Amino acid sequence: TWKWVVGPMFLYLCERLVRFWRSQQKVVITKVVIHPFKTIELQMMKKGFKMEVGQYIFVKCPAVSKLEWHPFTLTSAPEEDYFSIHVRIVGDWTEGLFNACGCDKQEFQDAWKLPKIAVDGPFGTASEDVFSYETVMLVGAGIGVTPFASVLKSVWYKYCHDATNLKLKKIYFYWLCRDTHAFEWFADLLQSLEAQMQEKNNAEFLSYNIYLTGWDESQATHFAVHHEEEKDVITGLKQKTLYGRPNWENEFKTIASQHPGSRIGVFLCGPEGLADTLNKQSISNSEADPRGVHFIFNKENF
Repeated sequence: TWKWVVGPMFLYLCERLVRFWRSQQKVVITKVVIHPFKTIELQMMKKGFKMEVGQYIFVKCPAVSKLEWHPFTLTSAPEEDYFSIHVRIVGDWTEGLFNACGCDKQEFQDAWKLPKIAVDGPFGTASEDVFSYETVMLVGAGIGVTPFASVLKSVWYKYCHDATNLKLKKIYFYWLCRDTHAFEWFADLLQSLEAQMQEKNNAEFLSYNIYLTGWDESQATHFAVHHEEEKDVITGLKQKTLYGRPNWENEFKTIASQHPGSRIGVFLCGPEGLADTLNKQSISNSEADPRGVHFIFNKENF
């Protein structure tokens, strides 16, 4: 028995030593951005840090807790000279980080007053395979949109640099959110992508659908009054926000009919219930013929 136990234990200890050494490396917070709906963005730099789209890191802030590590998806692109995370303030630890970064104060904060941060990672996820397909479906629920911020930023950089070498030809992006405030921090990125694709005369490259799954009567009246305006009243995008939830069966059938004989990557960051639905649709809408359309499902749950 000991022969079978010693090998894995040795490998585990080596991994812990590497992770401990990596977590001790100096991390510099270059910018803290306060977004609407109690969401903050931390932009950081670390010597030798290399990432791919959709990866995540573990973060520790000793000023808040000396032992707690929390996972956060990277929202920056590999092409950028920094790495960033978006943190939504929903608990004691995130509230402590919010205050430690001086976000509760009105005056400008000096960089030397920012807390020390330890970072372990990055670690890989299914989203890294997004550039292996010609056609992809990206589905984010609420704050689960964060890995796709990294993906869409990287697509933007690659498209600006050399679109001819980009295997990815079509993106279908779906974002499901309960509250209108959550749209605000992500809408700027979509607006940039929308404008960039129009300048390149390839507006069809990115198709996105934003679904608002919760609203009250006063909001519904406001949406109805401004429905005929050129840009959406919530996001400022030309694509209007949809209300309710997607009919996934219709969405899959429509995409399958537009891309016959293709391997389509389906990427989700969202709850387990939505993962089950998309997995079943991926299976039922894939053809038995190897030359037919096939949906390849990849998920990250929270």
